[in-house]
Amino acid sequence: MDFLAFYWLQSITALIASTFLKNTINILFWFFTLGLIAAIITLKLRLDDIQPRRKQLLISSLYGLTISSFIPKIIFVIVMAVFYFTNYVFSENESHIVIPLIGLFVGFLPFFVIVYGIFKARYHFKVHHVSLKFKHLPPAFHGLKVVQISDLHLGSYNHKFHILERAIRKINQLEPDLLFFTGDLVNNYAWELRGWRKAFRHFSPKIDKYAVLGNHDYGDYSKWDSEEAKKENFNAIKTFYKENDFKLLLNETEIIEKENQNIAIVGVENWGNPPFKQYGNLQKALEGTEQIPFKILLSHDPSHWPEEVIEHTNIALTLSGHTHGMQAAFKLKNKEWSPIKYKYKHWAGLYEQNNQFLYVNRGLGWLGFPGRLGMRPEITLMELKKA
Repeated sequence: MDFLAFYWLQSITALIASTFLKNTINILFWFFTLGLIAAIITLKLRLDDIQPRRKQLLISSLYGLTISSFIPKIIFVIVMAVFYFTNYVFSENESHIVIPLIGLFVGFLPFFVIVYGIFKARYHFKVHHVSLKFKHLPPAFHGLKVVQISDLHLGSYNHKFHILERAIRKINQLEPDLLFFTGDLVNNYAWELRGWRKAFRHFSPKIDKYAVLGNHDYGDYSKWDSEEAKKENFNAIKTFYKENDFKLLLNETEIIEKENQNIAIVGVENWGNPPFKQYGNLQKALEGTEQIPFKILLSHDPSHWPEEVIEHTNIALTLSGHTHGMQAAFKLKNKEWSPIKYKYKHWAGLYEQNNQFLYVNRGLGWLGFPGRLGMRPEITLMELKKA
C-alpha cells in the first residue's frame, strides 16, 4: 500500500515546479512510513521487556499512527486508480490536474477525520434516550429511570480523571434511580485503578449502582508470574467496586422492592462465544426469581442474549456492551453501519424479539485505536413504563 501510495503521489508532485520541494515531500513520505514500520517492529521485539503501563500507551499510540497513515493511503490509492482507469468525466488535459487534486483531497480528508476522532470525539460523550413499555412491569416501577454505561477501560484514560468526572456529572444531571455498569472496568490490570476512587465518589449517593464483569476484568490477556498473582489482581478489581458502592453481581440476583412490588436485577459473569470464556451461569443467577414478574439482566457480551436468554427465559430487558460499536461507524439519518456487524449480530443500540429487549451500549472508554469515528462514547438513559 505504501508503494502504491507513493506511485500515485508522483502524479501530484509532478504539478510542483520546485525540484527541492518534490524531493522534500518524497523524503518525508518515506521517513514517516519507514519510521512507523521500524517503531512497530521494535515494539514487537521488545514487548516483553516494557513495563505494562508504558506498553499500553505505546501500543495505543502506534495503533493511532498506523490507522491515521493506512486508511488515508488506501482511500487515496483506490480513488486515484478509479479515476485514472475509468475517467469519462474529464478531458485528457484536465485529468492531469483535476484528478491529482481530487486524490489529494480524498487522502487528506480521512486523515483529518481520524485526527478528530483521536483528539476530540473519543471523549465527546453522548446521551442516548430510550423509552420502553412493558405490560408486566409492576405499576410501582412505572417511570423508573435507568442509566447504563459500559466498557470504561480505565487504563486507556491514562489517569485523566477530569474527563471521566465530566461524564459522571452528565449522569448525575440525568437523576437516574439506578445505574448499571456492564463490564470491562480495566484493560487487564488492577493497578489501572490507582487514583480513580476519588472520581467514582462523584456519583450521586442517591443512585443505586450495580455492575457485572467484562472479559477484560479477569486478567486473561496477560502473563502472570503465578496463578496467585492473577487471583490477587482479580480480587483487587472486585474490591474496587465494593469500595465505591457498586453492587457487583457475580451470577446472582438483587431484588428491588417498592410498594410491596418487586423487580429483579440479574447479573452474570462474562459469557461469550469462543475464544471468549464463559464464566457466566445464568441458571444459577436466576435462582429464587421464579415469582418475580419483571427481570433485567446485566450481561457484558451481547452474544449471550440469543444463546441463553430469548426463548429460554422470561427476562424482559438485557443490557450489554463489549463491542464498542468497533469505535467506528457510518451514520445516515437513522441508519448506522459498522464492520463490527459481521462479527456481532447485535452490536449497538436497541433490539427486540418476542417482546424481549436487548440494548447494546457503545462504551464509554476505548481500547486499541485511541479514538472514535462516528461512534461517540455513550451514556444510555432508559425510562421504563407500564404499558
